Amino acid sequence: MTIDDFGVQGDETHNPLIPPVYDLAWTLVVLGGVVTLLGIVAVVVVTVYRSRRMVARGQNPLTVQEDIAYRAMQSQTLAPTTTLEQRLAELDDLHRRGVITDDEHRTARAETLRA
Repeated sequence: MTIDDFGVQGDETHNPLIPPVYDLAWTLVVLGGVVTLLGIVAVVVVTVYRSRRMVARGQNPLTVQEDIAYRAMQSQTLAPTTTLEQRLAELDDLHRRGVITDDEHRTARAETLRA
């Protein structure tokens, strides 16, 4: 039994002007908010955990992408497989066989020497 607005006990548990389905809607809204909040907390916890691990390994979490790019550029992984002399000899051979013109040969040699 509940007490209505006039202080009299009544049998109604809901305001008759508000449909009962609104209780379900508000429950779902609150549940969605709680799930969203838990998701945000989980992201923050994982970020802090990963950052601490990186710092323990001597890495800066804010510059890790730049560090990786720098290491890749300094490694032999991205280095050309042919030497400068081999590339120039290849261009001379292409020119001698008539595959490339004089202008293309000069341009390609200049680009090779610049690199």
